[in-house]
Formats: sequence, structure tokens, C-alpha cells
Amino acid sequence: MLFHVRMDVSIPLGLDVTDRVAAEKARALELQRTGVWVHLWRIVGRYSNFSVFDVASNDELHGILSTLPLYPFMKIEVTPLATHPSDLSAQ
Repeated sequence: MLFHVRMDVSIPLGLDVTDRVAAEKARALELQRTGVWVHLWRIVGRYSNFSVFDVASNDELHGILSTLPLYPFMKIEVTPLATHPSDLSAQ
């Protein structure tokens, strides 16, 4: 199942998260290498991203997102995706 995920990060002022940011990058790269985190785009001008995840279920996605080191500082919106009948790959 494909999911469109928007992650907005809001770190409290003055909190040192240098180690968490490094760990977040490592975790994101790991998930991309395994094919779970299919796409990752920065939203210009924000500490936010749009991503596409390919996982088996809602529960699996929730489990993965909750392992992200910056998860406690994120507002996350998830949209399940389905193939559009007019998409070239559906023809």
C-alpha cells in the first residue's frame, strides 16, 4: 500500500537535537534503501517534507513513523493512495 505522508517538524527553541537530526538522517536513508520510504521531498521554506511510503498496512506505517528520532517533534498527516484509472501504468 502506498501512503502520502506530510511531516512538519517543530523543535522547541533552545533544545539541542544535533544527535537526533543525525540519527533521523540515518534512519531515513535506511528506510529508503529497503524500499519502504519510496520518495522524499523537502517543502521549500519549511522544516517539512512530503514523502511516499510503500508498506503493507496502516499499522506498519505507524510503527515505522514512530521509530523516527524526530517523531516526538512532528505533526504528521497521512493519506492512503490508490492507483488512478487514468494513470499510464493502469492502462
